[in-house]
Amino acid sequence: MISVSQVQQSPHSAVLERDARLVHADDHEVAPGEIAIGVVIGRTSEFFDFFVYALGSVLVFPRLLFPNYDAFTGTLYSFAIFALAFIARPLGSFIFTAIDRRYGRGSKLTIALFLLGGSTAAISFLPSYASVGVEAIVLLSLFRIGQGLALGGAWDGLASLLALNAPENRRGWFAMMPQLGAPLGFLLAGGLFAFLLSSLPEKDFLEWGWRYPFFVAFALNVVALFARLRLVATREFANLLDKHELEPVRISELLRTEGLNVLIGAFVPLACFALFHLVTVFPLAWISLNTDRSPLNTLTTQMAGAAVAIVAIVFSGWVADRIGRRRLLAIGAGLIALFSFAAPLMLAAGSAGQTAFLLIGFALLGFSFGQASGAVASRFGTRYRYTGSALTSDIAWLVGAGFAPLVVLALSTWFGIGAVGGYLLSGAVCTLLALTSNRQLEIRDN
Repeated sequence: MISVSQVQQSPHSAVLERDARLVHADDHEVAPGEIAIGVVIGRTSEFFDFFVYALGSVLVFPRLLFPNYDAFTGTLYSFAIFALAFIARPLGSFIFTAIDRRYGRGSKLTIALFLLGGSTAAISFLPSYASVGVEAIVLLSLFRIGQGLALGGAWDGLASLLALNAPENRRGWFAMMPQLGAPLGFLLAGGLFAFLLSSLPEKDFLEWGWRYPFFVAFALNVVALFARLRLVATREFANLLDKHELEPVRISELLRTEGLNVLIGAFVPLACFALFHLVTVFPLAWISLNTDRSPLNTLTTQMAGAAVAIVAIVFSGWVADRIGRRRLLAIGAGLIALFSFAAPLMLAAGSAGQTAFLLIGFALLGFSFGQASGAVASRFGTRYRYTGSALTSDIAWLVGAGFAPLVVLALSTWFGIGAVGGYLLSGAVCTLLALTSNRQLEIRDN
């Protein structure tokens, strides 16, 4: 049990964390199930912000900010701003790691989540290009960078806490739980946009309707903040900090001692990260630009795909506990490689083919993505697990997914839809190559 004196002397605690830990300074032990709920709530909130912006980058920003360009060019410019958050994420990890080390994780999370929610909510007040000109583009770019910095700082270590508290023979099952936040976040964001698209005239949607999901994000981040702080303040979390198992380290020290692990770890999840935006963001743009299918119809199909992804993520946990995480990731990358040859044919085969692309793509995404986070964390020893996982994840998102909508939309328009398959295949090859040098992951899984 943590004593009052221990809480007061903790070098990792800001006032907010100390007060919260005093509330939990009793014999209550937080079960893995409670940790899982907090993790899922937190990840769902983050991905809700993420997908609200992603959907807006297709449905709103090309016309709101780039009305003087054709739809294709406007969407490319919109996707260029979309990528700014992924560039900013590693910088966010660097800044917020320093805050974590000096002021504690409670302060870090509070600042990061208020920045994330505030940046997203600020977009809801964004003026149009017609009203203020290029300043609207500058404002959106700044808000997007704010989102990226905040996402870099929102890493709380709870996924690692969950894995360390999980039974040894159920690590895969508990590793998949944080990943449920992605499809749940998409369902919430997609559901809001689908409701607004179906309920409002196009003029009203473009003037004010699209703003509502961005404004809602702030309230969700407040709820997520309290859910996560409650767990960060627990005795288990404090004990792990004292054991140096979830303590932040300097980025310079991490790169000096674990640089190779960071590099290899960033390539392990590339197959599913490449697929991530090719089933969530890219198809909504490509189908809208190249077919008569309505965005609402495509979005509804994607929501069905997100439901499939939930099932696939849960299945990945069951499979990983039986065959090992490394083998599952290799199988997933192999399946994505096979899918890369069929994907262009499906997209070019009309509405039925596009629906098949989305549903199969989401299923493969869920199967691989379900173990991606655990694979990144498993490369690092206890001292570097927390900071190493955060930075490696940032780099993986930047390399594998940050520019995917921009690059694939441009290449598929200029050189043909086969570019989709080429991009997916490159991600699968990178994952398989990284796994061949990732024997350490196999050892820690067994």
